[in-house]
Amino acid sequence: MLSIGPHNVSNCLALAPMAGVTDRPFRQLCRELGAGLVVAEMVTSDTRLWDTQKSRTRLPHRDEPGPISVQILGNDPAMMAEAAQRNVELGAQIIDINMGCPAKKVCKKAAGSALMQDEILVADILAAVVNAVAVPVTLKIRTGWCPDSKNAVRIARLAENSGIQALAVHGRTRACRFKGEAEYDTIREVVQAVSLPVYANGDINCPYKAKQVLETTGASGIMIGRAAQGNPWIFRDTAHFLTHGELPQAPDVTEVAHRVTAHLHALHQLYGEDAGVRIARKHLGWYTQALPEGMDFRKQFNQLMDASAQHDAVEQYFLNLSRTTDRIDLGGYRMVHAANPSPNKLRKRGLAA
Repeated sequence: MLSIGPHNVSNCLALAPMAGVTDRPFRQLCRELGAGLVVAEMVTSDTRLWDTQKSRTRLPHRDEPGPISVQILGNDPAMMAEAAQRNVELGAQIIDINMGCPAKKVCKKAAGSALMQDEILVADILAAVVNAVAVPVTLKIRTGWCPDSKNAVRIARLAENSGIQALAVHGRTRACRFKGEAEYDTIREVVQAVSLPVYANGDINCPYKAKQVLETTGASGIMIGRAAQGNPWIFRDTAHFLTHGELPQAPDVTEVAHRVTAHLHALHQLYGEDAGVRIARKHLGWYTQALPEGMDFRKQFNQLMDASAQHDAVEQYFLNLSRTTDRIDLGGYRMVHAANPSPNKLRKRGLAA
């Protein structure tokens, strides 16, 4: 069992924090479907900006099951420390520091992965946050700023010496963003350099790949981000595969319809009808991206302006789908591997055996 400070995590699978995605409804869904740890989307360390509707939907944490992990973003040690304290007061049980976000608007403010260029500032931020709170502090990083400046191992050692209690490493530099293949060799070097639990992150899009990355890197856990969009069942499938060496049955249409409808309702409740309707469009886009008649559904769904119409559309779509199929392979990895393609074809698809 993987532990972060006093918190025992039920398995080695974590949901990566993703801005605009890993809100409370999505975290709850991923936790129900097998994620051992879920990390909330990042919150700015500038508490003066918290009095907005967006921040208010992100900040309350106490009504969630634990361990409750909240990510903070910034570049000022004192502000980061205050943000950590305030989040703990709001119920956070783990504080995660963002030094991995590659977004231009974040890096322009010398935050996120831009911090990896300044190891002295990194050490100051880590020390300030660790000393400010009594809960465990974790850190997410990339392999470096650019391919010619990879310093993940040095940052990891700084983190361990500062009292950080777990790391997540995305296997790309900031300059690479999400292009090219993830550098699992660098993650392996980080794992070998520290005694902390390390989550490997990047391009893990199926249970087969998760097993391969765990074996290749020696990481304690796997952190899944984009592959969970539209397929939170990836956590259930991966947990089962790692334990039993085979995939469970794909979810049946009725289960998927129930989960998607519940997710839709939770979005409307959290954000209110106007914002909830808008936010729901991207999630239903992900859910139906690879499903029959998905494109036609999305075109119609994206024109709907009220919550009841969205619910009716989702109910009708899955009712129609149930007439042609019993189960849905949302990730597509069952179909790919059932065809017994060559290892080279699997690697090209990013679905390693």
